[in-house]
Amino acid sequence: MKKLVIYRHAKSSWDNPFLEDHARPLAERGLRDAPRMAQRLKKKKIFPDYMLSSDAERAKSTALITAENLHFPKKQIKLTRDLYHASSHNILQCLHQIPNTNDVAFIFGHNPGFNELIEDLGGTIDNLPTCGQFGFTFNTEYWKNISPANASFWFVDYPKNES
Repeated sequence: MKKLVIYRHAKSSWDNPFLEDHARPLAERGLRDAPRMAQRLKKKKIFPDYMLSSDAERAKSTALITAENLHFPKKQIKLTRDLYHASSHNILQCLHQIPNTNDVAFIFGHNPGFNELIEDLGGTIDNLPTCGQFGFTFNTEYWKNISPANASFWFVDYPKNES
């Protein structure tokens, strides 16, 4: 069984409206939410053995904060431009490349691609908010075989969720 946590980046800062989108950092709210959401995963005993992130600053920062809180080696986070505003299809292609020796993967990136991916895998969500997490389990031993046919809802969480 493979487990996937789709993790949208934390709230980004718009303090500098002329900054290139790819370089946009986290806002104060994002810097507060990211460690809180990582701690919720820790409390649920959900730990990654693989982390893949968009190389956009806000996604990368969210991944680094999560890694720190979950004691995942920061140097092992895989960064890729391929996840920056990627389509559901392109995100799925990235997921298919995860080594099969890994069972729990976290992927950090952006909407609308993440919303589309969740729906394409059979999940239901109107909008994955910033710093939101959506988990799936897959009844397969191989990442290249993950699909709607073997996907099951695992959990959803986001900063304003009080449960």
